Parts: sequence; C-alpha cells; structure tokens
Amino acid sequence: MSSITELMPFIVLIPLIAGPICALLPGRALPWLLTTASMAVAFVLSALTLAAVFDGGTLSYAFGNWAPPVGIEYRVDAANAFVALLITGVASVLLPWGRLIVDAEVPERQGSFYALLLIALAGLLGITLTGDVFNVFVFLEISSLATYGLIAHGRDRRALLAAFRYLIMGTVGATFLLIGIAFLYILTGTLNMTDLAERLPATEASRAMQVALGFIVVGFAIKLALFPLHHWLPNAYTYAPSLISALLAATATKVALYVMLRFIYDVFEPGYSFTALPLSAALMVMALGGMFAGSWLAIMQTNLKRMLAYSSVAQVGYMVLGVSLVTLAGLTAAFLHLFNHGLMKAALFASAGLVAWRLGSVRLKDMRGIGREMPWTLTAFALAGVSLIGIPPTAGFISKWYLISAAMEAGQIWLVVLILITSLMALVYIARVVEIAWLQPRPDDAPAVEEAHWTLLVPVWLLVAANFWFGIDTQLTVGGASMAAEALAGGRLLP
Repeated sequence: MSSITELMPFIVLIPLIAGPICALLPGRALPWLLTTASMAVAFVLSALTLAAVFDGGTLSYAFGNWAPPVGIEYRVDAANAFVALLITGVASVLLPWGRLIVDAEVPERQGSFYALLLIALAGLLGITLTGDVFNVFVFLEISSLATYGLIAHGRDRRALLAAFRYLIMGTVGATFLLIGIAFLYILTGTLNMTDLAERLPATEASRAMQVALGFIVVGFAIKLALFPLHHWLPNAYTYAPSLISALLAATATKVALYVMLRFIYDVFEPGYSFTALPLSAALMVMALGGMFAGSWLAIMQTNLKRMLAYSSVAQVGYMVLGVSLVTLAGLTAAFLHLFNHGLMKAALFASAGLVAWRLGSVRLKDMRGIGREMPWTLTAFALAGVSLIGIPPTAGFISKWYLISAAMEAGQIWLVVLILITSLMALVYIARVVEIAWLQPRPDDAPAVEEAHWTLLVPVWLLVAANFWFGIDTQLTVGGASMAAEALAGGRLLP
C-alpha cells in the first residue's frame, strides 16, 4: 500500500515532465513514442492505484512531507481513481490509433502538438487527484490552455475561431470557479478539501457560502457543457484534430462532472448543497433540456463529428440527471455512465477520424455507400452506436438500466419515459449514418476509398470490444461506480 502511495504522484508528474521534453524532440516518431509511453506508464499506475483503493480505502500523499492542510495533498479514493483510470486508459488506446491520423492532420510542429497533449492530460489528471481546491483551479487552467492550442491545430480555419470561443467560455467558467474558491478561503482560511469539509458547517448561515456554491457549480457547468452552457462544445469537437476530438469527448467533460460532484458532495456536503440552493430541480431541468435539445440537434446535423458533438451534450444530460435524483442509486448511475460514455465516444470519434482520414470529409452526403469500401470502420461505428443507444448487451445498456432503476427508486416514473424517448432519438441519428453509409449507392464520380490499415483498426475495435465486454462483465464498471458513489456520498444520501 505504501509503495503505491509513493508512486501515485507520478500519474501526473510523468506526462507533465514529458510534455516539455516532447517539444524539444525532432521529427514525428520520437514525440509520439514518448507521449504513448508516458500515458502507458500512467495507465499502469492508475490501475494499481484503483486496485489499492478497492482493497484499502483512501490513499493520501503529502508533497514535501508537509502534512495537510498546510501542505499540498493528493487524496485518492474510489471516485477519482475510477476517473483517472478512464483518462489514462482511453489515452493509451487512442495514441497508437492517432499516429498516422496526426501525421495527416498536423504535418508540422508535432513536437509542440504532443507536448500540449501531454500537458492537457496531466492537467486533467491533476484536477482528478488533487485534494486542494486551489490546485483544482491551477490544473484546470493548465489543461484548458493546452486544449485551446490543441483545438487550434485543426486543419479547418474555423478551428481557430472554435478555440477562441472555447477560450472565452473557459475563461468565464474558470473565473466563476476562482471567485467561489476565494469565498471559501475567506470563510475558512484553508484550501484543503478535507479541512474545508470540517470547517464549512460552522459557516452555513453565511450568505457567502451560498454564493461560493453557486459560483462553483456554474463554473463547472460551463466546463461540463451542461445545457444551456454548452455552446463552446460543438465547434470545438468538430474542428479539432480527430485525436483531440476523441480524447476531449472521452475525458474532459467527465473530469468536469467528477470535480463538480466532489465539491457538491464532499466539500459542501449534500445536506447543504441541495437545501441552500434549488440545485436538484435546476440540475434536473438542465439535464432534461440537454437530453432533448442535444438529441434533436444531433438528428439535424449534416456533419458526422458535429452530430457526435451534440450527442455528447445529450449524454452529459443523462449523467447530470442521475445526480439530480439526490440518491445513492442516482449517483452510482451518473458515475457508471461517466465511465461507459467515455468508451462509447472514444470509439465513435475514432471511427469518424478514420473516415475523415480516408475520405477527406465527414459530411454525411460524402459518406454515401462508404460502408462497402470501409466495412471494418463503419461496422465499428455502428456497434459503438448500438452502445450509445443503450441496446443490450452493451455498456450503454447497463448505464441506462441503472439510471432507469434509480429514477424508479426515486418514484420518478415519468423520467423513465423521457429516458426511453431520448434513447429512441439516438437511434434515429445513428441509424441515419448507417443508412447513408451502407444502403445508399456510392456516386459514380466519387473517388475510390480504401479501408484503414489494421494497425488503426485494432485500437478502434478494442474500444468497441470494451463496450460489449463491460455490458456483460460489469464487475469493474458497476463495482467501481458503486464504490465511487459511496466514497462521495459517505452515507449522507438516501439508499
């Protein structure tokens, strides 16, 4: 246990140190190799950390032997270990897939590109593992600044505008978060999460504490792309390089949701969070709005990546809907969908990236009949889409089953109907892509398109296989989500 605790900081430090080194490396192969190796090591350490947490509970590492709350602490329980495994696991699979894709989309300055990628991932992992609220802000800015640069690497000139819009919205969200943290520090004189949780009950009568909670929730709702604060997301996912679209869709919003839950449940405690503000009702309204608006807008799109981007807005709604139930079952469903949706969207965006690479376009009208020329790629897309819809035996089905069960336990039967309706809406836009790719004829004047090389198909199919594996064997996903919910709720919610 102690050896794992000593190695835990390297989950963040390895990509953080490797990033600047990447910027100095020449050529294409060396930066990619260092990036892939760094994330593979981080994945192994994340898996060992999660196993240690499952066996022995919370792990704590104090930097410089300065005991918290004076020093900076990494505090890892089942909730953040679960999220860290998702980040490092998805990155480790997508980086081998992305090498040739990046060569085509970012032909120059790959050293700086991979440096930004490692720094962005290190920031996400730092947000996830830290036990200090100011370090949440610091790592959030590290990750965000790197992400703006990564989006701007897109081949389309509109990538620059998408990065700028994300910068504006991200800055607004970070400002809200910083103001909320400042209020907490003024009230308590501490920044350590555990210490804050002990001191804040004495200030519950203060209006400043309500303001702090409101600012923090709004700040993370922007980063989470929770409807109607989602406007930065569609362009960012559409015009970013394919590797970045896949990584962002699988990880970034998940980290924002996790850390928002960390504040609501662990720092403020749910007994205060859901009574001081009408948080449950507000989150439910925004979640349902996202589920319907995101699904409807996805149906209307003519660009594959943009369709998947609006689908992410809808899927965020499912996660937040579980949170809004304010029950342990609902929180478990939220964590479960957080993990499973990362696998779904990584597979879907990776498939879309292969189409963009071979076809040179992701417009649906250009994809007519392409399923017969790229059968392995489009079959992978269709199967990942089956998981997104929630058809058994997939991870997506397990997510929605637990969400529906949580809604029924809470006596909200009407929510079950809405979940089923939006799932059928997902069927519409996934079936539309399948129909265009497989059933429509390829235009006579369309250029011939070759199937992607097997080295690119293997990572995509690994993600597809994971969607089906975790729909059959749920020991890791359901067990991890249950322990994550228990770690945050701490027996303070309804069973």
